[in-house]
Order: sequence, then structure tokens, then C-alpha cells
Amino acid sequence: MIDMSTLNFEFFYKWVLDNLEINLNAYKEKQLQRRIGTVMKQAGAATLEEYARSISTDEIIKKQFLDYITINVTEFFRNKDLFENFELMVNTHLSVKFDALKIWSAACSIGAEPYSLAIIMEKNNIKLKQKILATDIDTTILERAGKGYFREGELKNVSLVDKETYFTKDDGYYTIHRSIRDKVQFKQHDLVQENYESGFHAIVCRNVTIYFKSEVKDEIYRKMADSLVKGGLLFTGATETIYQPDQYGLRKVASFIYEKIV
Repeated sequence: MIDMSTLNFEFFYKWVLDNLEINLNAYKEKQLQRRIGTVMKQAGAATLEEYARSISTDEIIKKQFLDYITINVTEFFRNKDLFENFELMVNTHLSVKFDALKIWSAACSIGAEPYSLAIIMEKNNIKLKQKILATDIDTTILERAGKGYFREGELKNVSLVDKETYFTKDDGYYTIHRSIRDKVQFKQHDLVQENYESGFHAIVCRNVTIYFKSEVKDEIYRKMADSLVKGGLLFTGATETIYQPDQYGLRKVASFIYEKIV
């Protein structure tokens, strides 16, 4: 059992910022430190100084750290009823107001979310202004996302018809068709430290802000609202209710969906 009180988190946070360019100070402290202690133990390190050396010299340990800290847990059409609401809003709200859509899937992990969005666009014959922007802080996971292969469990919310239409099954994995992959552009981006593009008609950022401190979450929502055009939509995760959306120039239009009104 690791005694968390003896670990030099101040050193480790600075080391991660300097060497991996990730600001761990943005995350909720107790939750993050438990995760660090767990993954450090799995790597066989007794101290954070030793763990930092292991991360810098061993690519597998580095990948495990990044995957564990950046929470790469996702699936197609996660919370299916909410995604169905979003699809309805795209059809009845966005496609009516705008000729072509610019969409951003933030913290996209293995790509299940932006590919879900691409399938929605394809099925509803909705024109995209450009490829769906799919971003994540973890470059390793983005590399996998670009290849477009998924396990059975990650497609549990995909209908049999859509599996047959948009995927090819081979050796236990499903690979998404090129026509859908070509609708998505993957790019490394840090939600906390980097600037955001503008002119989006929809931003989908789900199940990531729950890990951030309240002031960091507030800044993320403010910047995302600024990145939306008037009438654009922000779609958040099933535990990420925005209680005062008006402070960001937003209003709630459906469960976990908010419209830019100013």
C-alpha cells in the first residue's frame, strides 16, 4: 500500500507540465492523485521521482500513464437516448438554420464519438462545411482513432443495420468504412492550455469536464460558447448539467444540449 502523503505531487505536476505539456493542476486533486497512485503502483515505482524516470525512458509506461490520466473510456452513441435527442436537434434546429455545418468533437478519445456524429450526418444527408474536427490531448489514442477499428462492446449502441452498413468485421474487430472516416479530421489539442477555433455550429464535449476543477470547467464552457455561432449547439455528457447556462450566453434546449443565444 502506497502512503499518498509521502508522494511529492508538487514535483510530479511540474515534471508532467515541463515534459508532457499537461497541466495536472486543472484536474480535481483527490481524484487525480488516487489515479496517479494506482498507475504508479502498476508500473512498479515506489516514488513519483522514480515513476517520472520510468515514464521518460519507457514508452509503454508513458502510454499507460497518458491513457489512465486522460480517461479514454467511450463508445458509439454513448447514452443512446441523449444522442437521439441530439440527432433530432441537428435535423430540426441546425440543418434548418444553416446550409452546412462545422462540428467539433472535443476530447474524442478513440474516435467513437466523432464517428457517431459522422454517421448521423451521413444518414440524414446533412452537409458538412468541413470535416468534423476531432481533438484529444493524447496523441497515441488519436493514432488509434484515425485507424477506425473498434471492439464489439464499443458498438453496443449501434444497430445491426448500421453495423452492416458502416463497418467491416474482421478478426473480432469492427473497422469503420472509409466514407465515414473521411468525414473526420483528428488533431491534438489541450482544452485547458490552448486556444479554440471559432465558427462552430455544434460542439460535442462529453464526459470530460467532470474531471476538472470548477474554475477550469467554467473557463472551458466559456471558451466553447465563444467558439459557437449564434444558434449553435453545445452537447455535454450525462452528468454534466450546466446549471446557469445564461452566464455563457447559452440556454438549455434539451437534456444536456444548450443553444448559443448571444
